[in-house]
Amino acid sequence: MSVYSGDFGNLEVKGSVQFAIDYMESLKELHVFVAQCKDLAAADVKKQRSDPYVKTYLLPDKGKMGKKKTFVVKKTLNPVYNEILRYKIERQFLKTQKLNLSVWHRDTFKRNSFLGEVELDLETWDWDSKQSKQLKWYPLKRKTAPVALETENRGEMKLALQYVPEPSPGKKLPTTGEVHIWVKECFDLPLLRGSHLNSFVKCTILPDTSRKSRQKTRAVGKTTNPIFNHTMVYDGFRPEDLMEACVELTVWDHYKLTNQFLGGLRIGFGTGNTYYKFNSLEPNSLGDEKTKV
Repeated sequence: MSVYSGDFGNLEVKGSVQFAIDYMESLKELHVFVAQCKDLAAADVKKQRSDPYVKTYLLPDKGKMGKKKTFVVKKTLNPVYNEILRYKIERQFLKTQKLNLSVWHRDTFKRNSFLGEVELDLETWDWDSKQSKQLKWYPLKRKTAPVALETENRGEMKLALQYVPEPSPGKKLPTTGEVHIWVKECFDLPLLRGSHLNSFVKCTILPDTSRKSRQKTRAVGKTTNPIFNHTMVYDGFRPEDLMEACVELTVWDHYKLTNQFLGGLRIGFGTGNTYYKFNSLEPNSLGDEKTKV
């Protein structure tokens, strides 16, 4: 599964990469030792050379916190790195991770070009085997369809939605009303930073993506089952507006100066464009309290 942006279609995928992985118990770190690549595709066909580097992710984290990369080796199809990429993570959480290692050509003026990738499922990896810690050559593969993150369940959200008409003196039917969105809690959120989590929920009513449409809860730390009990109120909605509106709720992990996307969902009759793919965080029904917008 490829999770990054770039140019995937222009270059043939060929060659292989040599690397090894090991878990350092004393440091609580996963080490990815990237040794070298050979027989890579040439981004510069005329001169038969590329400027390759290696990038890794610990999936399902596809953000900046989960990305590591080597230095760029210029003008070669057989780069040597001998570099260790480190991830601070508890060993038990590696069972839920996949290591995605990809090779790229660095282009200063255009989008970087994809040269191939390797993916290892760490759920069944034998960390105590000496053979598992040895350097191995892996053939580079083409980009696979990015479907896993889109269909994977990454937790549940318990919420309620309600439309409250505003009374209009002298008129039989109200002309506008308020949309109330009560976010009570989430369950079983994924851990992307070992045992650390500091989650909050953002809300937008599409197709309006302006700043006034964005609201959020407070951050709740140290739990994968945060309780928010937060109500967001949006006013000025006509009954006919509800047929076009779509509530977009996303869950984030706040860490230092960055926010890492955990999952999200959409509820409503309307549609809208966004930068994220959903179906990864399931709503938990509140029975009679849940009213569809």
